Amino acid sequence: MEQNKTTRERPVPDIDYPADLPVAERREEIARAIAEHQVVIVAGETGSGKTTQLPKICLELGRGRDKRIGHTQPRRLAARTVAQRIAQELNTTLGDLVGYQVRFTDRVSEHSAVKLMTDGILLAEMQHDRLHKDYDTNIIDEAHERSLNIDFLLGYFKRILPRRPDLKLIITSATIDLESFSRHFDDAPVIEVSGRTYPVETLYLDSVEQGDDGVQSQIVSLVQEIDAGQYGKRGDVLVFLPGERDIRELARMLRRECELDILPLYARLSQAEQNRVFDLSRRRGTRVVLATNVAETSITVPGIRYVIDPGQARISRYSYRTKVQRLPIEAISQASANQRQGRCGRVEAGVCLRLYSEQDFQQRPEFTDPEIKRTNLAAVVLQML
Repeated sequence: MEQNKTTRERPVPDIDYPADLPVAERREEIARAIAEHQVVIVAGETGSGKTTQLPKICLELGRGRDKRIGHTQPRRLAARTVAQRIAQELNTTLGDLVGYQVRFTDRVSEHSAVKLMTDGILLAEMQHDRLHKDYDTNIIDEAHERSLNIDFLLGYFKRILPRRPDLKLIITSATIDLESFSRHFDDAPVIEVSGRTYPVETLYLDSVEQGDDGVQSQIVSLVQEIDAGQYGKRGDVLVFLPGERDIRELARMLRRECELDILPLYARLSQAEQNRVFDLSRRRGTRVVLATNVAETSITVPGIRYVIDPGQARISRYSYRTKVQRLPIEAISQASANQRQGRCGRVEAGVCLRLYSEQDFQQRPEFTDPEIKRTNLAAVVLQML
């Protein structure tokens, strides 16, 4: 144990911050809040840089020397890509100062001061480390998603923080119910950071044809129009789809109709295929990225100028009648739609094409229901026990 401690106290390299990120501009204020309070809530719009810069601020404060800085993401893909990005910014090898752990993959060494992981991994660790003694700081990212794991973690931290006065908790999100999170942690301070997003023009295009085939034909036509310059300057396109089958079918249609670089992106895709989406050096003309809602948060698909949003996603729900957990395709919330919209305003002014009316958007719920409201509570009770 003494050997581990000595190894983890290795010096941290000089830390630089990208000048154009709002979080970096306010890092002194954020660092002061973390130093003075046990719990801090950072609310930043898409593109503010909170996901990649907060661990660096914590390192500069001296956190992560004896113990680790834990940083959770709702999805495996996000945990891996964020770890790669932070390691790159710190000029270190992935798995050294910055590591990540997801199901079936562990790239964390005894040297790692920052550990990216899914929230499920952290929850599993807490079953045998009740006071969370391996960490001195935890960043819970994308808290607005309100998955079961996130709700469990926030409940556990509320209980153990009084017994771990040295433990810091940072909760971040793009679209967050700030007041309720602050109240839950005894009026914890909230720092709101404006986003870096460039102007995005949003166009509402009513879906003329019904059914999957109609929507996919409409998307093919839109991609062709974008490539022909009908919406202004040509650029890469990000298309959101409900699931893998939809992605495969649309990819076949696009490859048949267009001579563009078609790139699928979903959680079960191989790591090599996922990496193609983030590697601009291998681009072959205009890229069309077909993604599930994994591309809504945390991960940034580089170079996107256009987003096509049919406004649907697969959302897990428990059916009281049939007593089974289902994955029906549903209309997404306003918060999710705005997250998707922000994906095309990261590098320059973008255009978001919504395949539904503005009236439809206004009638949608503001936020997606928390998972605890749409799951079988028997499993929740057993997990708590």
